Amino acid sequence: MISSSHLQTKKTRSAFRPGSHKCENCSTCKYMVPKTEVIDRFEVKEITFLKNTVMECDACGLHATGPQITITASRNRCIPNPCFSGVSCTETATGYQCGACPTGYTGSGSHCTDIDECKANPCFPRVRCVNTSPGFHCDPCPIGYIGKRFQGVGLEFARANKQVCEDINECEGGNKPCPANAVCVNTKGSYKCSSCKAGQEGQQTSACKTERRCPNGDISKCHEKADCVMEWDGTIVCVCPVGWAGNGLMCAKDTDIDGFPDEKLRCSDVKCRKDNCVTVPNSGQEDADNDGIGDACDDDADGDGIPNIQDNCVYVRNVDQKNADQDNFGDACDNCRNVKNDNQKDADKDGKGDVCDDDMDGDKIKNNVDNCKIVPNPDQKDTDGDGVGDVCDSCPTVRNPDQADADNDLVGDVCDTNQDRDGDGHQDSRDNCPSDINSSQLDTDRDGMGDECDDDDDNDGIPDVSPPGPDNCRLVPNSDQKDSNGNGIGDACEGDFDKDAIVDKIDVCPENAEITLTDFRDYQTVVLDPEGDAQIDPNWIVLNEGMEIVQTMNSDPGLAVGYTAFNGVDFEGTFHVNTETDDDYAGFIFGYQDSSSFYSVMWKQMEQTYWQANPFRAVAEPGIQLKAVKSTTGPGEYLRNSLWHTGDTVNQVKLLWKDPRNAGWKDKTSYRWFLQHRPQVGYIRARFFEGPELVADSGVILDTTMRGGRLGVFCFSQENIIWSNLRYRCNDTIPNDYETFKRSEGQGLKH
Repeated sequence: MISSSHLQTKKTRSAFRPGSHKCENCSTCKYMVPKTEVIDRFEVKEITFLKNTVMECDACGLHATGPQITITASRNRCIPNPCFSGVSCTETATGYQCGACPTGYTGSGSHCTDIDECKANPCFPRVRCVNTSPGFHCDPCPIGYIGKRFQGVGLEFARANKQVCEDINECEGGNKPCPANAVCVNTKGSYKCSSCKAGQEGQQTSACKTERRCPNGDISKCHEKADCVMEWDGTIVCVCPVGWAGNGLMCAKDTDIDGFPDEKLRCSDVKCRKDNCVTVPNSGQEDADNDGIGDACDDDADGDGIPNIQDNCVYVRNVDQKNADQDNFGDACDNCRNVKNDNQKDADKDGKGDVCDDDMDGDKIKNNVDNCKIVPNPDQKDTDGDGVGDVCDSCPTVRNPDQADADNDLVGDVCDTNQDRDGDGHQDSRDNCPSDINSSQLDTDRDGMGDECDDDDDNDGIPDVSPPGPDNCRLVPNSDQKDSNGNGIGDACEGDFDKDAIVDKIDVCPENAEITLTDFRDYQTVVLDPEGDAQIDPNWIVLNEGMEIVQTMNSDPGLAVGYTAFNGVDFEGTFHVNTETDDDYAGFIFGYQDSSSFYSVMWKQMEQTYWQANPFRAVAEPGIQLKAVKSTTGPGEYLRNSLWHTGDTVNQVKLLWKDPRNAGWKDKTSYRWFLQHRPQVGYIRARFFEGPELVADSGVILDTTMRGGRLGVFCFSQENIIWSNLRYRCNDTIPNDYETFKRSEGQGLKH
């Protein structure tokens, strides 16, 4: 700094003209001030300029050399505080001095940078350390271990303290993880079952024998990792476990859990092919340029030399990038080359986009006179005469030309009573079994009475259950009841019980001819925060013939909901966030009845307070949550914040379960979920796997808020989500643990 004693030195007026000097890289900042001339009052501006210049050099962290001059200022140099946030500032005779950087930072006090405590390895082995500013925290202890949440600030703390995770002894207590007569041996983070106990050879159970048995008693021929299971029709099949893939007789690791092994297996089944994208789920194995690299992980999917991020036809070669209508799709892949249509909708799948197709639904009725433009109806039946055909009319017997449907339940507002005595999502006036839970509304014989309350589903004169039944083909007319092989299933429905042309072995609903294979290609978009512009709406992409969904945008909360409604159902899929950007919500839904009534399973990566404090402060905690949504307001800011918030919100959301480990999802990591829902008794259970390892289990939950409904996926402010290898199955069988749970808890259903 410049000492005050040299304020009385001399210099010429021209020595310091404004603009005549500068701090050259702040490397020398030398000011040789002559001592032979006296400063007069007219040189105040020049002295002020000198002061500012020297202060700029100080900001560089360097000091001037040569004769020192201190310029006395009337203001307090510590106001405003020039030091790093939170660091004290002390005014000195020669300027100011900053205190030490806060714990967790290093630097001069004026400039502080965060210390990466994770370099000291404070977390338990195999546990991720997350550096924060300041401090750090460790992810929860691995499966098989238990320990408290661990976090801290500062390098010394991180070196002196380590996360403690204690091994859980699975062999202790009443859990009994091993078969009878086998010895349970505890290991670090797990356990193993040894051969049978000594002295038991003469009375060993089948569980103790070296050979594995199938449910029918036969010796298993499955791969050592595979399970031998019995299908609906009694056939025995081998199934590779989660994290493995193959035909069951042969299995190999499946890193991304998309149903294809990381390496080629020596079998001809399609499931034995090597995954063309090992780390990113792509259950359809799409490969536009046939280069052996799946589109999901190919930076140039069509091989035209233009990276996907710049290519206006990602999956079609078009080096010229011609784009006549200047939309998001080049001419080579645009289904309306001369009309802008960024959504590329094509209702009749004829290759011509709706905006340039004069018959969008392909029913031979031109759009300008078609009363159902995107649903085929050549008869043009319009019962209520409102200009909307019955097949697409949300109130076919009540005029409602605007088709308003505020709650997104596919029933128009003018005829929506919301009176639903059995709670299955269908109002009494439209329910074909108004007093019996039957969300699927299956009516095999089309007599207006749902199968659930119809004693003769196929109307063949043979009662389903009572004499002279039971009908050996309940869904297929066969009054002769012929059964050549005497297995109890009539010849008319042998191998295809519902006669839907899909054999029972692969039919996801063998007792429902209206549901055959998992397919989300037709879905309803539900926006849960339609007002305002906080974020954009989700962008859904459906792949693999409806068995994979991708959502690309950082969006408002939204749903993609299939149109198929279920009674009891098993729903499974692989969840993967294919980015390292953001840390928000993704998940799936079930029991969807309308935009105010559904179950949501949602997973947050990190703790976060929602950025819009109105109508209330919503705080999201990391981990998996299962919520029953029953909103009195419907889509909007109240429901939005209630979904974000971890916990109950009156008249909006009830939190049924939260993973106590508070573990967030990991970037670019695949998880497999398994959901069981039996609405007739309120049974819900959800399990989650990372590879073959179980990472969360809700256990049995009993709730009857929604008695069945539709399935879909959920996102909220998270981009690049993949739901892959999706599967659903009709299943009304009550799991064994339902009765066990009721007895152990000694309580009835929760409402």
